[in-house]
Amino acid sequence: MAKRIMIVDDSRVIELQLEQLLEETGYEVAAICRDGETAIAAYEEVKPDLVTMDIIMPGMDGLETARTILEAHPEAKIVMVSSLAYDDTINESKEIGAKDFIFKPFDKEQILSTFDRVLSES
Repeated sequence: MAKRIMIVDDSRVIELQLEQLLEETGYEVAAICRDGETAIAAYEEVKPDLVTMDIIMPGMDGLETARTILEAHPEAKIVMVSSLAYDDTINESKEIGAKDFIFKPFDKEQILSTFDRVLSES
């Protein structure tokens, strides 16, 4: 059974790139959200195996969205995916409970190896 991924990113380009990278892999895109508020509601409904989370989005940013999801669902596996790669941002995402941080631009091998590793951790 394919692992279900929820993409949270306001960029249509990133959304399409992730969808293409995940084609013909053991992953399926279960939901796509363009803002934090939608992501929080969708998480409750979809219960994905893994969430990719952008940081800069309209309304609630990705760090606050991840924090909110993890408070309600401590078992959630969230991987931050952002071009905002400052040490304090990376540290904050780890403190919140994100499992990893992938820098944009990314490639298929990087995405798949990160997803595989994060999902194999219990």
